[in-house]
Formats: sequence, C-alpha cells, structure tokens
Amino acid sequence: MNFASNTVIAHRGAFKKNGFPENSIASLREAIRLGCTGSEFDVRMTADEVLVVNHDPHHGGMDIESTSYAQLRSHRLSNGEEIPTLEAYLRAGLQDNKSTRLVLEIKPSPAGKARGQLLAQRVWEQVKKSKANAWVEYISFDYAILTKLIEMDSTVVSHYLNGEKSPAILQAAGIKGLDYNYKVYQQNPQWITEAKVLGLILNVWTVNEPSQLEWCIRQGFDFITTNEPEYLLKLPAR
Repeated sequence: MNFASNTVIAHRGAFKKNGFPENSIASLREAIRLGCTGSEFDVRMTADEVLVVNHDPHHGGMDIESTSYAQLRSHRLSNGEEIPTLEAYLRAGLQDNKSTRLVLEIKPSPAGKARGQLLAQRVWEQVKKSKANAWVEYISFDYAILTKLIEMDSTVVSHYLNGEKSPAILQAAGIKGLDYNYKVYQQNPQWITEAKVLGLILNVWTVNEPSQLEWCIRQGFDFITTNEPEYLLKLPAR
C-alpha cells in the first residue's frame, strides 16, 4: 500500500473541527478526505457478538458487552448515524481510499481475558472477510490481544499502547511498534532511540498542544495520533 507520507493519525477520525461524532463513519471519511496517513478507531463486541465501533464501554446509557446490537442501534449518534458495525466501518474505510491506513484499536474486554481473546479472533476474521488486511493495523492496551493476533497471523502489523514494555520485549513478541503516550517517551527517552535501532514503528498519542506536537516532530516519530489533524498537517516536517 502507498499510504500518505505524512505522520498524521486522526484520533477516532477527524471529528473535532466539523463537530462530527467520534468514531463515526463521517469522521473516518473526513480523515480520508484530508489525506491523513491513518485514522484510528475503537472496537468492542456486543452481547450477541456483533463488532461495533465505539470508544466507551457504554452507548446511550447501555453497557455494550451486555446489550444486543439491535438495542444499541436504537440510540443514534448525534449526526443521525447508527452506531457503526465493524463491517460497515471497514466498508466505508475502503471506499475511495488510496492513502489512509485504518488503525483498529481492540478495546480490552471488561469481562476478562477469555472474552478479549474471542474479540481478537472475531475482529481478525471480520477484517479478513472484508478484504481489508492491507489497510488495517492493530493497536491495543491488552498485550494478550496482540499476541493472539500474531498467533493467528504472524504478518499482522500491531502496536502496543500501555507503555510499560521496552522495545526489545515487543520485538521479541513479534509486535511491530510502540504506540505510547508522549509522557512515557519523555520519561523513557532511550526507548525512542532503541526502537529506531530495532526497526520498530514509533507512534505517540494523543498529542494536541502545539508545543507537544513540535516536540514529537523533533523526536522523529513515525506517526503522531492527534485530535487536531488539520493543524498537524500544516506543520513542516510533519
């Protein structure tokens, strides 16, 4: 894939400037229109094992993991969209998209590790069914979810979010990158150098303030996840 050469990952899509709902198909399409190199989104699983795109564990006052999709879809997003299924989101993400990777965050399951493993399997199956493998990179705070993905497909591009593991540990597990909060890198600056030496991908989240964005640019991160993609796209050496 020839993804855009900028470093900009739109956090939950490009939602902020136009007032789109986070994780909506509208915010995804805007990130693609802007030409961001990536658009990030969050995936959870309903009680009847439908994969949906939503950051919080609740939607419309309903707990996602203990609620059916039919019930969840009755509460629409602020722009009138239904809560997107992963299938619909991927379909929208592939449409007229030649430069924006789809950065799929698998949220840890409140029900525990076993359901997290099932979630990882279901997500991977849907990505494969949607023929979206070449566009999708996976991120998670749940280390076991990433190792499950690698167990199923050693070629997946995955990045760890939690921030406590060194680049060497991630490389040994087959995880392709670090995707840590900028404060983690500031506290462990040696990890930036180590990751570059090991050939790992460096991402940083979620960076919105101009001074923080400029610091990240100076460090030479591969990707910068932000709620301000329009601003970051205008900066030199972005």
